[in-house]
Amino acid sequence: MKIPFCRALGAPILLSAALSTLAACASTPPAPAPVAAPAATSHAAIPAAKVTKAPAPGTLLDGVAAVVNDDVILKSELDAQVSDAERQIQARNTPLPALDVLQKQVLDEMVTNRIELQQAANRGITVSDDSVNQALTRVAQRNNVTLDQLPDTLKKQGYEYDRFRRELRDQIVIQNLEQQVLNDDLHITQQELDDQMRADQGSGDSETQYHVAQILVATPFNPTPDDVAAARKKTDTIYQKLKSGTDFAAAAVAYSEGQNALQGGDIGWRKASELPTLFAPIVTQMSPGDYSTPIQSASGFHIVKLIDVKRSEKKVMVTQTHARHILVRTSAILNEQQAKTKIQALYDQLKAGADFAKLATANSDDPGSAKQGGDLGWLDPGAVVPAFQTAMDKLQPGEMSEPFQSQFGWHIVQVLGRRQADQTEDDRRNRAYQAIFARKSEEVIQHWLSELKDSAFIEYHIGQ
Repeated sequence: MKIPFCRALGAPILLSAALSTLAACASTPPAPAPVAAPAATSHAAIPAAKVTKAPAPGTLLDGVAAVVNDDVILKSELDAQVSDAERQIQARNTPLPALDVLQKQVLDEMVTNRIELQQAANRGITVSDDSVNQALTRVAQRNNVTLDQLPDTLKKQGYEYDRFRRELRDQIVIQNLEQQVLNDDLHITQQELDDQMRADQGSGDSETQYHVAQILVATPFNPTPDDVAAARKKTDTIYQKLKSGTDFAAAAVAYSEGQNALQGGDIGWRKASELPTLFAPIVTQMSPGDYSTPIQSASGFHIVKLIDVKRSEKKVMVTQTHARHILVRTSAILNEQQAKTKIQALYDQLKAGADFAKLATANSDDPGSAKQGGDLGWLDPGAVVPAFQTAMDKLQPGEMSEPFQSQFGWHIVQVLGRRQADQTEDDRRNRAYQAIFARKSEEVIQHWLSELKDSAFIEYHIGQ
């Protein structure tokens, strides 16, 4: 399950969702320690840093939209992103805001992205061409075109392939950077996990999901009373516009300072346990179409809308396989052909009636199972490498495979039995972990970005 921090700004209409999912989201949280082994959290806006310095001498101000530390965002870059954002907003049938308002929204996102890319460069985070190519292939597949057809598909939408590739690479870099931040700063204790599981069980409604959007009026990292009062006044004005009939998505595009503003404030589907703590008791009592009164948080003031609700209950059953195997590895003294010859000889002995357990104990290069006669115990789906899983899945209980190769060497596998196992409890634990991760990752990334922007030199030349 992904926990996306999506930045799909300017993506072509047909590909924006795929780009968000592929490249603009923080990575999957690590599995919780007590449990054996990609949606989305809400975003509060990051207030712009206070300007204290002038741009470097000699900067061509006419072509500069913003200065970000030692870098610049060009007016041409902003114009291109604004055009893409206009197409994206219109594709959702959301009214366009005034051009100066949209420019500000787009430029704010570009500034945040630029700061993150600078931070990634400082940390030495890079993305290989192979990773970008794999991401492009997945984008093409999701849009039912081949990789060769992708440039033409993009061109029809007014989007140059080279730019798409470059921005896709940047978003993967940002994804990797945010994952690194979460790995360093986000910690989940066993007590938190136990408490979440009890809360889920007590509610009896842990599978209900809420489709939520928000409008955020942000306050600075360390707001003064005047900052808070100004944000409250602006939020009240927006709230009155909504009460007068203004479309929520249009208001989000025009006024929200959240990272999802240009998507109409849409922050996706969340379980109640994944919602920010302040939102959860309010959203769970709302009906689809309702929006809240202003809610104050450390980030500013929020107006939350419930778009839809879906409820489901599930019992998690998996087919487990009891298997044993013999492994022959290649080594400095046993080359590939010799390993293949050896496994074939062992297979011939087994076909002639030799005892599998005795041969495994005497010959298998898997030290963990050899002592048990090759017995691997009961295996969940996906617990072994794909080549082994494929060979094992073809067998009925009592059947033995012919020799086959995996990344570890040559195997013979025998299936001893299969059973249905109830893993509902493990699934609950994993879902509880995911919920905590989703909730806390919002806070961690928000705090980290706020500090980055607070310490950065940012000077706007347009829209401020």
